[in-house]
Amino acid sequence: MLLTITYEGQNTQELGYLLHKHPDRVQQFDLSYGKAYVFYPEVSAKRTTAALLLDIDPIDLARGKLGSRDGGLFDYVNDRPYASTSFMSTAISRVFGTAMGGRCEQYQELADTPLHLTAQLSSLKDGRETELARQLFEPLGYQVTTKRTLLDEKFPEWGESPYIDLTICGTVKLCELLNHLYVLIPVFDKQKHYYTSEAEIKKLLDHGEGWLAGHPYKEKIARRYFPARGSYARRAIDILLAGEPEAQENADTLEETLPEENSGETARTPLNTQRMEAVRDAVLKSGAFTVLDLGCGECRLTSLLLGEAQIKKVTACDVSVSVLEKAAKHLHLDRMPPFRKNKLTLMQASLTYLDKRLKGYDCACVIEVIEHIEPSRLNAFERVIFEYASPKTIILTTPNREYNAKYETMQKNTFRHGDHRFEWTREEFSAWTKHICERFGYRCEIRGIGEMDETYGNPTQMGVFTKNGN
Repeated sequence: MLLTITYEGQNTQELGYLLHKHPDRVQQFDLSYGKAYVFYPEVSAKRTTAALLLDIDPIDLARGKLGSRDGGLFDYVNDRPYASTSFMSTAISRVFGTAMGGRCEQYQELADTPLHLTAQLSSLKDGRETELARQLFEPLGYQVTTKRTLLDEKFPEWGESPYIDLTICGTVKLCELLNHLYVLIPVFDKQKHYYTSEAEIKKLLDHGEGWLAGHPYKEKIARRYFPARGSYARRAIDILLAGEPEAQENADTLEETLPEENSGETARTPLNTQRMEAVRDAVLKSGAFTVLDLGCGECRLTSLLLGEAQIKKVTACDVSVSVLEKAAKHLHLDRMPPFRKNKLTLMQASLTYLDKRLKGYDCACVIEVIEHIEPSRLNAFERVIFEYASPKTIILTTPNREYNAKYETMQKNTFRHGDHRFEWTREEFSAWTKHICERFGYRCEIRGIGEMDETYGNPTQMGVFTKNGN
């Protein structure tokens, strides 16, 4: 497996100082599962490339028990010698540990400066999850290119390989690039070659400091980083979310913290995460390019949408200026990559007053908002969204009141959140959507989000409204 890092600019041969590896010779490092080599295929004033090559011996793997899981022939015949997995992450830490810490006594100013860097990594196993590489690296400001080949050109019916060659390019500090690679390489394969202990939680958070908490797919990263340790993933996610108080202030606390039945050690996806991902998928399926996030709160949905190449513009609206200020911090607006920042508009607006700025969008999302509106103001809300803004698609979610019976700590005839003005049953929600469709010329598909109960339904109900004629 091979990783190359290319620095383009002025005096690029100084990459050797930053990596603490001299360009004039090949250096060898003994690892418990093979050997690592560092060399420089090209060195010049304007372009220098450093390469990290791993030579893994499958016999050593089997004898040393590292990477050995199933016994028998699989111990010797597997993809470990050539696929980029956690072996590469370990090698990065072992060989480039000082550079990962951002330390360079002779060239500290250069180490602290964002550089034009390109990293190429061969044979990443993404399991044909075609958007995974972009989901992981584009939110960090990289341009992402992937290449996938057929399993065998002579037998095209066998299909494409589950491996990709990855190229990422961006203007970042070298230490940032190395830490991004260290954390995200194992996320592709979901299988670590060593025993995972609780210390791995701290390791993930340490190497993710400054970027992981703000990543729109941080929960997916944590779950895939700990595929066999659901409790570790949940603890990491809780710590990441705890660093964002604005995310907690706007969440329906009860439904997010109660454990689901029979969860055991399986990684539990919080209901709010399921909700946001379901809405994002519905937005993409609608074909929308421009989106309103109405009542955006801490902008968790906005953050997800900004990471999608299909989406060209997202306007996040909230009635509270202070909430928008917190959202800007949550999105790390001050250091957001330009390609994401150019898509985003934060706007103060009320959903019960006519506002011409809301017109002209393909899709509007109203996520867990309507239940906070006074019933006497619902008619104004309906006209503002469905009559005046009138996008092709409107996606609205709200709690299912029937499901509250599943929450043992809830008192009877109470709501999930202290600011809720009402909560609808499934029948009431269905009746309201029919009223909307008849009045404003839409059709609606109702879907459930979260764990399905035969008696009470799903905890969240979602209506996807599509304007007639579209």
